[in-house]
Amino acid sequence: MKNRIIVSIFITVLLSSCGRFGNEDKKSNLKDRIVSASKQHTEIIYALEADSTLVAVDVSSTYPIEALELPTIGYHMKLSFEGIMSVEPTMIIHKGGSYSIGPEHVVRQLNELKIPLKTFKNKGKDIESTKQLIREMGVFFDRKDKADTLCSKLDADMQKALEKKKEFSDTVKVVVMHFGRANNIYLVLGDQSTAGKMIQWAGGTMPIKKKGMERITSPELIAEANPDVIFITGFGYDRLGSQEKILDLPGVALTNAAKNKRIYRIEAQDMIYLGPRTGENVLKLQQIIHGS
Repeated sequence: MKNRIIVSIFITVLLSSCGRFGNEDKKSNLKDRIVSASKQHTEIIYALEADSTLVAVDVSSTYPIEALELPTIGYHMKLSFEGIMSVEPTMIIHKGGSYSIGPEHVVRQLNELKIPLKTFKNKGKDIESTKQLIREMGVFFDRKDKADTLCSKLDADMQKALEKKKEFSDTVKVVVMHFGRANNIYLVLGDQSTAGKMIQWAGGTMPIKKKGMERITSPELIAEANPDVIFITGFGYDRLGSQEKILDLPGVALTNAAKNKRIYRIEAQDMIYLGPRTGENVLKLQQIIHGS
């Protein structure tokens, strides 16, 4: 339940931050009309160059920039039935499993209207299953060769990052912070999150031992972790607007990261899920964390 609340906070940031609900349907003449209710699947669809029939996305789909131009159907767990029907979908793609799409009454209405709800077998929770997901979607969208190319690049980037990791004798402690605008709070990502995996692949370690995200309720949480590097996701970083205000966050000023001026901005979508760019993003993290 706690993770559900935190994820909801994250998505509400996106819901309230963009004027995407007024985006025009520029593909009204299409016969096949696909809607993506998953940010991970949206990015893969674009990477496969299979977006010609994509007519709308959920509000968490913020990459690539072209996705921001499509109409949105709301947050995937709080879908807008009216928003969905306005784009006349012939199929809705979602992750499947618990907390994939909702609310229940909207899903029931979609089933009653016999609108296909498409899921894929592979869930993309680690590198191997992410490649399997890319290939599975490549077959579905008739982009098998493109999928193979994306997987080859992902393999090459990850191999490069993991080989580079062997050169580092020190283990840098990293904290990733994210702003939840709904409750006006900052959250910290745990070591078992996707961000935690990526930091580990980059040769760092996450001192916050949590599965997902946690609200920063006291300065001790950050101060005791004493990270060498702090990443703050885009909206929260931009909202603060100055180094002085960043140092006002609970516990931050007491950390080695603050003392050594190692606090950086990072895009949220680069840390929340795995996809074709994960290897690239790990290499970028590696450069920042280790300065190489």
